[in-house]
Amino acid sequence: MTRTQPRPEVAWPDGKRFAFTIFDDTDGTTLLNGPPVYDALTRHGLRITKSVWIDDTPQPSPVGGTSCADADYLAWVLELQEAGHEIGFHNARDHPSTRLQTIAALDRFRSVFGHDPRIGADHSHNLEALYWGERRLTGWRSELYRRAMSISRPHGDAFAGEVPDSPYFWADVCRDRITYWRNFTFDRLNLLDVCPQLPYHDPRRPYVNWWFSGSDAPNLDRFVELVSPANLDRLEQDGGACIIYTHLGVGFAPDGRLDARFVSAIEDIAGRDGWFAPASDVLDVLRSHGGDHLLTDRQRSAMERRWIVDLVRSRGLTEVRRAARRLR
Repeated sequence: MTRTQPRPEVAWPDGKRFAFTIFDDTDGTTLLNGPPVYDALTRHGLRITKSVWIDDTPQPSPVGGTSCADADYLAWVLELQEAGHEIGFHNARDHPSTRLQTIAALDRFRSVFGHDPRIGADHSHNLEALYWGERRLTGWRSELYRRAMSISRPHGDAFAGEVPDSPYFWADVCRDRITYWRNFTFDRLNLLDVCPQLPYHDPRRPYVNWWFSGSDAPNLDRFVELVSPANLDRLEQDGGACIIYTHLGVGFAPDGRLDARFVSAIEDIAGRDGWFAPASDVLDVLRSHGGDHLLTDRQRSAMERRWIVDLVRSRGLTEVRRAARRLR
């Protein structure tokens, strides 16, 4: 891996002016609310990344959503793959999984989909999450985050996916079998504005081959706001790259009926001169143009500061101010 100069202008495939895709966090997705959304995406020529849980939970799901343990759901996901959508990994299930359980789930993923997942993202409350909680950050920012979370979640989780002596350790497996893994999300449509190194390898978090970021849209309201015509105009003019991280199973097609705002947004996106490919393909192109980027300490600090600013904007100042007072 080598350090690279600032990224040159990206030449997107087929002469397209920008890249747009979605990483769909599988939380809440069922056979009622999922197919209408993907039917619309496929019909408009948008190919995205849909994450999955391979296994069912051993107890009622705290989040909701269907796993590939359901035969009908799996059949639908395989249809999505056949239609050109990418299938990604969202941990083994909606529940903490040990190393052996995660490896078994990855083996089943390979058996079902024909290959290991190229891309994935942690399910936020799973103990096998990689470099999660305060370990997402460095220095004083890590301590500030830890204090803030101790206030909002005093009985927080002890994430240990990269801790070798933990039963939840699987980071070496991720390194050996998965190319891209998600870290920060930002309040920006063009990710190259806030993360020009995308994707990158972080020497401080070496078990992940290449980290990627996402444009933060946890719900339909935020998705629609993020892909406003003005924001899309800027993305297109700048030749940028967008990987929206969202939950298409939460509010986009309640009761199986597509929200009209989503339909309008997709029609606007599809009508533009964009390259609409799954997330791994977009990241591959960025790597081919920008090189294999080794993140520097300065770049990491800048990225972490940007993420904290966005976090404060989205969650308010109260938690951060309380934590700051405790640090004095």
